[in-house]
Amino acid sequence: MTALQPTVLRGTGVILEPLAPGHHDGLVDAARDGSLWKLWYTSVPRPEDMGQEIERRLTLQDSGAMIPFTARTVEADGPGRIIGMTTYMNIDRDTPRVEIGSTWNAASAHRTGTNTESKYLLLRHAFEVFGCPAVEFRTHWLNHQSREAITRLGAKQDGVLRSHTRARNGELRDTVVYSILAHEWPMVRDSLLFRMGRPAS
Repeated sequence: MTALQPTVLRGTGVILEPLAPGHHDGLVDAARDGSLWKLWYTSVPRPEDMGQEIERRLTLQDSGAMIPFTARTVEADGPGRIIGMTTYMNIDRDTPRVEIGSTWNAASAHRTGTNTESKYLLLRHAFEVFGCPAVEFRTHWLNHQSREAITRLGAKQDGVLRSHTRARNGELRDTVVYSILAHEWPMVRDSLLFRMGRPAS
């Protein structure tokens, strides 16, 4: 089992790089691609707040609570385009256990397979390198798109935390909690590989 620490996760269509201040301009462009901060069910920072969000995530990384990534496309002729962010969060290093969340992707990256591969890379690393017995996902009760996507990954619903936290508009939200357990990972892995058009492990 490897200690939980920032690392590069490389796929065939997307690469997840440890978040860095130098990603700022690319992340601003990605957020503007679809005006993602205007979507009520997301927590995408406004372009003018991107620097603050990068600083917030890196501070959480320094405290051991988060490992944030920048998602970038893989290109044959050089560095690819930055398309979004994702994280290991709410890290429990003793178990160890992580939540995959605080994820957003540029509108033009939707339905390109990059999000599926990102989840595959994060799950594989959590189970096969970190040795997590479980990986968690959380989302807004009313975010049906996210709930369906998490279910398609193979995660099972653990429960609902009612009036769990406040949304950006100040309203209390119910949070749905899902998880994938280590013994479920081989089947989830093969399902994700099939969706990506690759042979099972």
